[in-house]
Amino acid sequence: MARDPRPADVQVESYHGVHARTRVTRISAGSESGRSFVLIAGIGVAATYFEFLAPLLAEEGDVYALDLPGFGGVPASGRPPTAAFFADQVEGVLAHYGLDDPVLVGHSMGTQVVTEVLARRDDISHAVLVSPVVDEAEATALVQAVRFVQSTVRESLHIALLAVSAYLLCGVLYFFETLPHMLRYRISDRVGAGRATLLLVRGEFDRPSPRRLHSRLVARARDARRWEIEGAAHCVVNSHAVGVARLVRRHIHDDLATKGRMPAAEAAVPPAKHADASMVLGAMASRLAEWVSAAREDEDGVERAKARHARVLWDAYRPGLSRRSDHGTDHDPGPARGDRGDGPTRRRGGWS
Repeated sequence: MARDPRPADVQVESYHGVHARTRVTRISAGSESGRSFVLIAGIGVAATYFEFLAPLLAEEGDVYALDLPGFGGVPASGRPPTAAFFADQVEGVLAHYGLDDPVLVGHSMGTQVVTEVLARRDDISHAVLVSPVVDEAEATALVQAVRFVQSTVRESLHIALLAVSAYLLCGVLYFFETLPHMLRYRISDRVGAGRATLLLVRGEFDRPSPRRLHSRLVARARDARRWEIEGAAHCVVNSHAVGVARLVRRHIHDDLATKGRMPAAEAAVPPAKHADASMVLGAMASRLAEWVSAAREDEDGVERAKARHARVLWDAYRPGLSRRSDHGTDHDPGPARGDRGDGPTRRRGGWS
C-alpha cells in the first residue's frame, strides 16, 4: 500500500493542571480508527524513550506521549511524586483532550502510574504494562540498582545516552525523591482493581521486571496476556519497538494469544537505512538542542529540536520500520511458545 512520504504530524503542548504542568507530545499519522494511545515513561526518563514506538502506534491512532512533572525538563510541582500524584496528571490529560477509551501504555515506573489510573476508572478497555516494576521480593534501592545494572549491560549505547541525558534533566535530587515512592508501590495489590484487559510485555533479559512478577500480576489481574521478546532487556520499549507495537496492535483488537514469545529478529528496530556521519551528527545536535531547551524551560526550542530530530529519524529509519510494521500487521507475531520461567500551548513539527 502506498504511504504518505511525509512524517507524522507532531504538536508539542503543555497541559496545566491545578498543581503541575505536563508536556504532551501529540503524534498523528491521519489514522481514522478513533483509538488513541497515551504513553507514560519510567522514573527519571522522558517521552524521548518512545521515539520509535510512538510513530508506529500513530499508524493505528493518535498518540499522546507525556513528560510528567519533574521529568524531561518539566518543572517539579513540589508535591510528593507518588504514583497517585502522577495518575492525577494523566487523568487530567485524558479529560482535557476528551479521550474516549484510550489505550494506556506504561513503561517501568510508568506501569505503576497506569495501574493507578486503571484502578480508578472502568471506562478504559485495554492497557499495556511494559517492564512493570517493582517485584515486592526485591523492593530495596540496592537490589533494584543491581537489577538495573544487570539489564543495562544488555542495552545499546544509544539507549544509555538517552537514559543519562534524561536523568540529568530530571536531576539527582528529584530522582531520589521519587525512588522511595516507586519502591513502596505495590503493583501486585492494585492490578486487580482495574477492569481493563492487560497486556504485559518484558524483554528476555529484563532483570528489574522478572517473570515471577509477571506471573503474579497475571494471576491477580481480571484479564491479562503476557508476552516476552527474546534478546531484549529493560528498555525493550525502545530497542524492540517494532515488536512492542505489533503486540499492542494485536492486543487492542483482541487477536493475540494469552501467552507467547516473539523472536528478536521480528521485534528489534532495524538498522538505519541511511546512516552516515551527517545523520549521526544531525541526530546528536537536535537531541542536544532539545535537552538544552528543556533545561531552560524553552518549549519553543523543544518543539524546534523535536522537529529536526524527527526528520533525521524519518529519513534514516522509516523504510525499514514501515516494512516490518506492515508485516506485523498482517501476520501473527509468532507462536505462543510459553514463558520459560524467570489550556494548551501548541507547537508543530515532525514526529519525535
